[in-house]
Amino acid sequence: MKTPSFRLDGRRALVTGGSRGIGQAAVFALAQAGAHVVVAARNASEVQELCKTIELEGGKASPWVVDVTDSAAVSKGVREHGPFQILVNNAGTNRPNLMTETSDEDLDAVFELNVKAAFYVAREVVRGLLEAGLPGSIVNVSSQMGHVGGFKRTVYCATKHAIEGMTKALAWEVGPAGIRVNTLCPTFILTDMTRPMLDDESFRTSVVSKIALGRVGEPQDLMGAIVFLASDASAMVTGSSLLVDGGWTAI
Repeated sequence: MKTPSFRLDGRRALVTGGSRGIGQAAVFALAQAGAHVVVAARNASEVQELCKTIELEGGKASPWVVDVTDSAAVSKGVREHGPFQILVNNAGTNRPNLMTETSDEDLDAVFELNVKAAFYVAREVVRGLLEAGLPGSIVNVSSQMGHVGGFKRTVYCATKHAIEGMTKALAWEVGPAGIRVNTLCPTFILTDMTRPMLDDESFRTSVVSKIALGRVGEPQDLMGAIVFLASDASAMVTGSSLLVDGGWTAI
């Protein structure tokens, strides 16, 4: 027997929220594994700069400046840039607060990006794959909070539990077409979004106390998991959650 390849040569990949943090790590990981990566994000200069860096390193990357909460823009862009055999559905946000102090505006904003935009993107990528008759791998970036609860995380947990449910259902819908759908579930990863929270020493201490490995994650900690889920190495994995949580959910 021969170990399935982790290489992604000749495949076209889309990473949403790809200019920073986890998304940027996904872009580097997929490009280094041989994929042509389309980097989707709202900030034009960041997207273009990242694509230049990838090209200078010998990889292939193309910019797509888009607001993924705009369903029409997503539909148009996926048709223009796709079809995509790999999707890392990563764009997301968080506005931590007690439920009793959460505004309707915050509730709508988090659901709009974390759930509805993820649905828009996955829907268009699947349509493109089915039309082209291609197999594919969809990686929805969820969270450990898609499996447990967390203080001041009622809205965020609700969105990530929704992503888990969407992933399982979609895996059954598109499995016969050779399209796999899984979630990547990180613990707290040090990014621009989490840094203000983790700069609070008491909060960071609380977080680390729940991680068996004794540290918060770095974006690089997710790169291997992303390539695994995108590649033929995970050919029989669908409807599953890959927890990269340092042991958070183990107890």
